[in-house]
Amino acid sequence: MVSYIDAAEAPLKNTGQVRLYGPEDFEGMMRAGQLTATCLDELAGIVRPGTTTQEIDDFVYQYGLDHDALPATLNYRGYTKSCCTSINHVVCHGIPNNKALREGDIVNIDVTFILDGWHGDSSRMYPVGQLKRASERLIDVTYESLMRGIEAAKPGNTTGDIGAAIQTYVEAQRCSVVRDFCGHGLGLLFHDTPNILHYGRPGEGVELKPGMIFTIEPMVNLGRPHVKVLGDGWTAVTRDRSLSAQFEHSIGITPDGCQIFTTSPNGLHKPGRSGDQSPI
Repeated sequence: MVSYIDAAEAPLKNTGQVRLYGPEDFEGMMRAGQLTATCLDELAGIVRPGTTTQEIDDFVYQYGLDHDALPATLNYRGYTKSCCTSINHVVCHGIPNNKALREGDIVNIDVTFILDGWHGDSSRMYPVGQLKRASERLIDVTYESLMRGIEAAKPGNTTGDIGAAIQTYVEAQRCSVVRDFCGHGLGLLFHDTPNILHYGRPGEGVELKPGMIFTIEPMVNLGRPHVKVLGDGWTAVTRDRSLSAQFEHSIGITPDGCQIFTTSPNGLHKPGRSGDQSPI
């Protein structure tokens, strides 16, 4: 059952109130999250020099159909693809096309499947062949920032505690946190309340309560944090054309911490070196 912090019932839309979900709902989110995570695991064997992002998108679409799920991004607000593929200086919402990946690229693949009404939303960075050390370091910093944000996600803390944990770490590594995009409430809706900023001050924002479900998805730039959206209305890029990376998990707040719904079944969430994958 779904309850609310400020109201007992509300229509299935973003009402501005934070939904609190129960144990059965967490089970539904786990099923959806694990389907997304398994798809991302499979993509590890597909991402290589010469692969096009359209081939990646085709795989995601078919994978969803084969498992009785739908890609949430397909036809969402006019978006025509089944995933987002963001390469190098693309921060997020990169649109798959027929351009081939090249040796040394880094690419974020963002997948959300709807399974039995529940949304499993996750993204990972994939190395394309051999990477330069700067690219490897950016991926490492971004992944660690996600995990530090998740560590701060527990009852009694606030959304500001999550953002502060991410920002403090990233800036200590001489990188920057993108401020134009944020994590979001999730569950029966793709985008719900609250927004999860990846920067902030401890103790500020919304208090975290058991039953809340949302994404944490920091975008980290090697250069300055500023971004711009291209003429297609979707693709966001760094203004200084510095490299950008992102990792994302869907989580639910539990009585003593949080549950990650999108952990890799095969320990492949964090990319390794030279196209290999290493465990979390």
